[in-house]
Formats: sequence, C-alpha cells, structure tokens
Amino acid sequence: MNVHILMRRAAAHFSDLEAVVHGQRRLTFAESWRRSLRLANAMLAAGLRPGDRIGVLEDNSVEAADLFGGAAAANLVRVPLYPRNGREAHLHMLGHTGCRLLIVSENHAHEVAGIADELPDLEWVWIRDAGYEDWLASHPETDPSLPIDDNDNFIIRHTGGTTGKSKGVAYTHKAWLAAGRDWFYAFPPVEPGDACMHLGPISHGSGYQYLPVWLAGGCNVMLDHFDTRETLDVMEREGIAYAFMVPTMVNAILQDDGARGRDFSKLKCLLVAAAPIQDATALAARALFGEVLWQGYGQTEVLPVSMMGPRQWFTDVEGSQPLRSCGLPLPFAEVEIWDEDGQCVAPGAVGEIVARADGMMSGFWNNEAATKERLINGWVKTGDLGRIDANGYLYVVDRADDMIISGGFNIWPAEIENAIANHPSVIEVAVFGVPHPKWGETPHAVCVVGDLDELSAEDVIELASRELGSYKKPGGVTITTEPLPKSPVGKIKRKDLREPYWAAQERRVSGS
Repeated sequence: MNVHILMRRAAAHFSDLEAVVHGQRRLTFAESWRRSLRLANAMLAAGLRPGDRIGVLEDNSVEAADLFGGAAAANLVRVPLYPRNGREAHLHMLGHTGCRLLIVSENHAHEVAGIADELPDLEWVWIRDAGYEDWLASHPETDPSLPIDDNDNFIIRHTGGTTGKSKGVAYTHKAWLAAGRDWFYAFPPVEPGDACMHLGPISHGSGYQYLPVWLAGGCNVMLDHFDTRETLDVMEREGIAYAFMVPTMVNAILQDDGARGRDFSKLKCLLVAAAPIQDATALAARALFGEVLWQGYGQTEVLPVSMMGPRQWFTDVEGSQPLRSCGLPLPFAEVEIWDEDGQCVAPGAVGEIVARADGMMSGFWNNEAATKERLINGWVKTGDLGRIDANGYLYVVDRADDMIISGGFNIWPAEIENAIANHPSVIEVAVFGVPHPKWGETPHAVCVVGDLDELSAEDVIELASRELGSYKKPGGVTITTEPLPKSPVGKIKRKDLREPYWAAQERRVSGS
C-alpha cells in the first residue's frame, strides 16, 4: 500500500462528499483529487522525477490540499518549511535535502525572494499568485499511475528543536500510513462526513490527521491562523467531530468568555498533544467540551507512542496519577525507560524515554552522526525524561536538557509549572533554571496574568513551596501580561526566556 493508491480509492468511493473546506471554498473528494492530479502532472512535466524533494512554504488552504495529494500521486517528497522560521532556517532545510522545487503561497513570497541564487540544487521557485487557478487548470487531470514502493520516501519533516540546526526526519509511505493508523487507533471511528478541524498546518503536526480523515470519507476543515473566537465559531458551524490542539491553544480558548454555552455535540475527539498539558487546563477543558479529550505523546522521530482517552485520563487508579500522565503505551508501540548506561530502570524510576513503532524514522536525513546518537539498536532515544508506573501509565517529567540541578537535587520545570498553573490568575507559566551563588541553579518562574495586580511573586513562591516543598520553590518570579514566546508549533520556548540570565556565564549550567 502507498498513500497515492489509498487516496485515489477514497476519492472514488466518496466522490460527492465534501473533502476540503477553507473559508468560503468547499471541495468534494472528486474536485480536490482532480486538482491534485493536475498539480502532479504539472510537476512531472517540469522535469521532476519520482523521489525528488520539493520544499513548500504555505499556510492551510485549498492549495495545500492540492500539494498533499499531488506530491503523493507524482511520488515526490515534500519538505515543509515553517512559516515562522527565518531565512537561514529555510536555506538549511532546502539545502541539506537537495530540493529541486520550492512552492510558496503568495503571502510568503517576500521571505524567499532570490533564494534560488543561494541554493545550487534549487531549480524552480513557484509562487501561487492570482494566476495559479488558470495555470493549474491548464494541466491534465489524468492519473500518472507511477510505480510507488511502500518504502519510497513520502515526506521529510524537520525536528522543531530550539537549539542548533533542525534535523530532517524522512517518512516512507509505509511509515506515514502506520503513524496515521496508530494515532487513530484509540479514537472513536471516523465515519463518512465527519469533520476534522486543522488549526495547525497540514504540512506539519496536523497532517497526521489529514490523511486518516480523508481515507475514511471525512471532511478536512482548514484554518490558516488561530483565533479563539473564529475557532469556536467553526467548531459550531461545521459540526467539528475531530480536532488537534496544542495545550497553549486549549488554554487560550478557555480564557475566551465566548467559549461557554456553545454547541459541541458533534465533537467526538479533541486530541491534545505536542507539549505537556497542566492539570488545571485539562480539567477546565473537560468541563467545557465534555468527555471527548484524548492525550497523546510522540515526537517527529517516533510516533505515536502513548495515548489515552477520557476514561483513562480522568479517573482514579490506585498507584497511578492519570491526570499527570501522557497515556498508556499504544498496542503497536514499545516504550522503555533507560538509565545513562542504556539499561531499563525499575517501574516508577525516572530515566530517558526510548521507543520504537511502525511510525518512526529510519534515521536523520544525511546526518549519520546524529542518527547514531539517537537511534540505538532500533530504539529512538527521545531526549525526554520520564517514568512508567506499575499500571503502565507513562509520565513525561521534562526534557533532559531542561532539568535544573539545585544543591544536588534534580528539579523538573514542568512539575513546578503544573503547580503554579493551578492559581486562578495564571494564564501561562514557564519555569527554567538560572544561576545561583550557593545552590548552583535555582528555578525562576515567568507567569502571564491578565492584570498585574492579581498576583504577586510571593503568592507564587508560597504556592509552589506548599505543594512541592521548599527546595523546589522558585528563587525568583517575573509577573507579566505579555504572552510567552513560542516555537512555530506552539511550544513555549523556555530557552529564550532563560538565555538573558546566563549571558555572563561561560556554560549554561552552574555548580555550587
């Protein structure tokens, strides 16, 4: 099986059902698939060959759907760029994957002006401007019917790391299909006509839901930006059944007074993933949306790893803390916790999460050294610290490189963030280590509030001390009304917040 064959079959079986919605534009399966085939033929006519890499810089749109199917039909490998990245990042992603073509939506054209002059392999830059529709219509809608092997590459996604150059992770057709299957394994079944809302780009994390919904006859409803009121309106108007949100989106919706009293009766599954969700946010989201919350864990290099629905998440289990967990290992994934010597630790002990699944990388693109560092005997080292309890619940404690060592004690920022987030005035919170003359490092908290008079540093320190113990309380607190900095995929960038405190230090760790 490959993506092309399965998308073609769904297009035939569900031809008259709506497949893609963006704004006022609505396409049936037949209409969307014909557009994809026209784009596939246009790319092949230009001289691209199966296996060639094509970069794409776009937001969610009907045209993004054209390329999703078109690249699959032409057996070309998409290399999505992050719209919020800078030019240097674009150059790196296009350059080290050897992209021959770059397709850019018109609103991002200025970001890549003249970029082909800096990349010897990049032969064409196509801008989707006002002439795109006529140009697309000028190409045939016949299926190229190329031979595609299950192990041919389908997409190269780049890691969302905040330090160093991002690494390319290639998925084969087989691995991409497996990842989508496993994401939806624990969900309520997708039925023809079900609507799935994409707040993030389908070229990135939300793309894991795009294909399973298409294959089951569902409709992919795409938004090209995130706005809480618009999101809520779309959920009601379109009768959204499936959606994926990062925790910061969930939190933003909860802060919107217009969220209450809405009709979410069609909602089957709201997946919260890509970053840890705090207890207070999860409980408030459950109160708003009902028993429809799922949480999953994975990363670009290996996914999905664990999953849980509302019955596993919001329950009492002796010996476990489901609310603090990121789920139970999926049936088709293996998960272990290793110590520094690569040995499994006892249940409940903290170590590095390692995993393997059908939806995992075979290695980093053109980076053998990084592959050897992260891929050990078929297992992917995630770089996340975690534990598995006796009932099988997986807990992500923190990123290994975010751990704070204060006076010889290991402190994980996420634990402190979770405690502080329980304060009703806290909208967002980030905790990171800063230098301390006695303890080496000490936690510092940045709390976002609606009104500076609502919260004091003393309130935060007292709360953390009461819930976690005095050695985990922040040594300093910043109260602000400014949103926290976030990565292109919505993760809070702790390192950006931490950096000014370490500017005068030779190393980004400190000892007492």
